[in-house]
Amino acid sequence: MELRHRSRWFVIVLVFAATATGIGFVLAQTAAPPQDQASSDSDINDKYEVQTNDAGLRYVVDPALLMAGGPPRDGIPSIDDPVFVSVDDADPWIADDELVLALIYKGVKRVYPLQILVWHEIVNDVVADDPLLISYCPLCGSGIAYHRQLEGQAVEFGTSGKLYNSNLVMYDRKTETYWSQIDGLAIVGELSGQELESISLDTVVWREWRIAHPDSEVLSQDTGFDRAYGRDPYGRYYEDSFIWFPVQGRDDRIHPKTVVFGIEIDGSYSAYREEDLVDLGLIEDRVNGVRIRISRDAAGVVSVLNVSTQEPLIKERDFWFAWYAFHPTTRLYLPSD
Repeated sequence: MELRHRSRWFVIVLVFAATATGIGFVLAQTAAPPQDQASSDSDINDKYEVQTNDAGLRYVVDPALLMAGGPPRDGIPSIDDPVFVSVDDADPWIADDELVLALIYKGVKRVYPLQILVWHEIVNDVVADDPLLISYCPLCGSGIAYHRQLEGQAVEFGTSGKLYNSNLVMYDRKTETYWSQIDGLAIVGELSGQELESISLDTVVWREWRIAHPDSEVLSQDTGFDRAYGRDPYGRYYEDSFIWFPVQGRDDRIHPKTVVFGIEIDGSYSAYREEDLVDLGLIEDRVNGVRIRISRDAAGVVSVLNVSTQEPLIKERDFWFAWYAFHPTTRLYLPSD
C-alpha cells in the first residue's frame, strides 16, 4: 500500500482544529443539495418508511439532516488491508491505560487500538474467513462491529464525509448507500431501510485485556498511512460537555459524554451507565417484559443475557447524547430509581 504524503495528514489535523474552534459547526449547518429534499413517494421496508424524492433518491433519513463533517469522502481513510502483530510486539507502543476495541469471534481474538481507529474510523477486516466491519466514531464514543456482506457478497465500507446526529455516516463501495454507524442502518440510497448484522465488540483497557488474552492479534501501526498514532486530535472532547455537531434531541439528566450500554428488545430501548456496572458488578433488569442480566468480566467485556432463554444480546457502547439522539424513547436505568 502506497504511503500517503505527510501534507494530507496535516490537512486533516487542520480540519479537526477548525472544528474544535467552531468553524466545523458552520460546516455542519450545510444542508444537502435541494434536489435531495423533496419527497414524492414512499414504501415500507421492514420497520422503516422509505421515502423517494423527485430525483429518485431513496432514504429513511432526510438527506438535509446529513451534515458535512469537514474531511470529504474517504478523507478519513479506512484500513482495507489490516496487518496484525502479537500482544508482545504491540505492548511497547500501547499505554497500559489506553482504550482498545476487542473482538472475540469464532475463537479468533483481535484488538483494534483506538489510537489507530481515531484516525481511520473503519477497518475492513476478515476474521475466521468472514468479512467484518470494525467501526469507531470518536464523536460518539461508539465502537461497533458488523458483518459486511450485502446480498451474499463481501463489500468494503468507507467514510462518507457526512455526519448524522454527530455520528459517522459510512458508505458501502458497492451501491454507495449511506449507513449510520450507530444501529448500522442504511439511511440514504439504494439499500435504504436495510440493517447490517451486528457482532459483539467491546471497548476495554489495554492492560486488562492483554493480561486476560495474551494470545490476541493486535492491529499494527503499519497501516500504509502517515499518521500521528498515539496523539489524539480530539483533545479534551471526551470529557467536556460540548457537542461539536447538531443532534435532533437531547436529554441532560446526565453528562452528555457519559458512557452507556444500550440495548433493544422488540422495539424497546434501555441504557445503562458504565459507572454503575463497574460499581455494582452485575445489573438485573426487565426490558419490554424480558428479564436481562448485564455483567462485566475482569478484562472489561460486557455481556447481556436474556435470563429466560439464556441467549446473549448485543449491546452498543455510546456516549449518552449519541444513544439518546438515535433512541429518544430510551429508558435510562438509574440504580436509585
